[in-house]
Amino acid sequence: MRIPENVIEQVRTSVNITDIISQYVGLKKSGSNFMGLCPFHEEKTPSFSVSEEKQIFHCFSCGRGGNVFKFLIELEGLSFPESVNKVAEFSGMDIDSKYSESQSARTQESTENRQLKQIHDDGAKLYQHILMNTEMGQKALDYLHNRGITDEIIKTFQIGFAPGKSVLQDFFKEKKVDYQLLRQSGLFIENQAGDLRERFIDRVMFPIRNQNGQVVAFSGRLLEKNKELPKYLNSPETPIFNKREILFNYDLAKKEIRTEGNVILFEGFMDVLAAYRSGVKNGVASMGTSLTNEQIYLLERSTSQLNICYDGDEPGRNATNRALDLLANQTKMKVGVLAIPNGMDPDEFVKKNGKEAFLELAHSARETVISFKMNFLKRNKNLKNESEQIDYIDQVLQVLTTIKTPFEQDIYINQLADEFKIDKGILRQQLIDLVAVQPKVVQQVNQVPRVRTDEPPVENRSEVMSDEKIDRVERAERLLLYRILHDHTAWLKIRSIDDFSFVHDSYQLIYTLAEGYLELHEQYEIASFLDYLPEESSKRFLMQIELMTVAEESSEDEFDDCVSVIMNDSPMEQSINQVRSDLMEANRLGNTELTNELSVKLIALYQKQQVPRTSI
Repeated sequence: MRIPENVIEQVRTSVNITDIISQYVGLKKSGSNFMGLCPFHEEKTPSFSVSEEKQIFHCFSCGRGGNVFKFLIELEGLSFPESVNKVAEFSGMDIDSKYSESQSARTQESTENRQLKQIHDDGAKLYQHILMNTEMGQKALDYLHNRGITDEIIKTFQIGFAPGKSVLQDFFKEKKVDYQLLRQSGLFIENQAGDLRERFIDRVMFPIRNQNGQVVAFSGRLLEKNKELPKYLNSPETPIFNKREILFNYDLAKKEIRTEGNVILFEGFMDVLAAYRSGVKNGVASMGTSLTNEQIYLLERSTSQLNICYDGDEPGRNATNRALDLLANQTKMKVGVLAIPNGMDPDEFVKKNGKEAFLELAHSARETVISFKMNFLKRNKNLKNESEQIDYIDQVLQVLTTIKTPFEQDIYINQLADEFKIDKGILRQQLIDLVAVQPKVVQQVNQVPRVRTDEPPVENRSEVMSDEKIDRVERAERLLLYRILHDHTAWLKIRSIDDFSFVHDSYQLIYTLAEGYLELHEQYEIASFLDYLPEESSKRFLMQIELMTVAEESSEDEFDDCVSVIMNDSPMEQSINQVRSDLMEANRLGNTELTNELSVKLIALYQKQQVPRTSI
């Protein structure tokens, strides 16, 4: 059943759009609006704007915009009823169950992808049932308990167990799931005869969820070591799973990341769980590979600080160093290192020192990139040996060339000078010499170019429709349309002009639709009116009108000037005036044939002027 308009309005006004969007995008106050990195395309300079006053969002780069429902529809592939229900759930508002999303509701996401996600959700529930409630899962449950994983964490992370015998295929056969869907799911391996066998056997199962909390893949961990099998086995890429875009636990961590102001990157799932049970809930892990551009961008939208917490042993420190090198030129986030002492991994540290110790480490033991590099370069060096000492100092100075501020450079130069009893001036001069010969790409580290060179500066982006691209008539049209939508007095005045119409179809369409809208609503609200517009092109056009810069106060002179320009300066009016002038001259000369011809032409122009403009 269709949701009534009054219910939709109650749901929309029950939330602040900023509260919803800030769950997906890190927003910062910029003038009267909030700005952040667009969640719909990759960018380095924020062009995504949210207006609390108007309760709308708009990206000045990709053009997407709308109200809170449109945001969820665009980002999560929801249908309109689904988006209304999700906003209602967020606000704690109860909606009659008869308005819930029906099976036939059209969504932007393909039916096949929805079915694949359902298969994974059903599979996760089955695996967890086996782990928690069957004899087959007891060994895996004991293993997890011995690792400090409580039943609460098992339920939170939907951890399960794939037993040694086949269960998943029979389960889906009973549910009559299509064979082709099972082939595409990644949960099965197909042999040459076309038969399917289960991919995950005798493994603890960690569901991999996308940023919306939907299960899209699995990672299975062996219970016992087997040299012939990988310790972790991940789902292959499928239509719903791209490992470059997924971070383990991001869906649960994103709110905490914004609260804490930073994200902690761990090596593996068990590290994330160890941190979680210690109260550190802003941790994520990549899918067994180096961070990708897509994953970096996902984090950049949520925070400006990334802390790496890999194992404290030699392989872990090497992995940390590689990650720092990777991030150096690919992110504007500040990067730090949480160093686990004594070569331990986070899980071992929690077991040995307790939850409180790890919680304290996570909040107070951050090491700068340069500090980590300086310590990392010391490994396997005998610094009492003059040759190795010189080599070490040269390497550190090379690292210091990446620092942009002399103040920060000075801190580390002082440390080198104190440690090795070297004159600070000599170190400073050597660093200056090194910087001078560095290629520009090194000297400009972290100075990421803007995505679009024609973007206006952030502070001026409210002017989205450039005067240079439109003529005098259209400038008058857009200003007048803005005024009559926002000022009821101006609306009544324009309605009293019998012959008035906008010249361009796009403005006339919005005006015509606004007539119907205002018959049902006491006043104009952009966030509400957007749902009244039938076409996406109309919505985007209205967003451009709404976000342009205009003076707060209007005047009668401004109104009259706009109407005069539209009615007298338009090409149509100019044509009518020209024909009327020619007709008067023909009458004066007594040219009957020309008079008749011009009269017919004038009537045709008047008729054309009065034709309703109903499409863009």
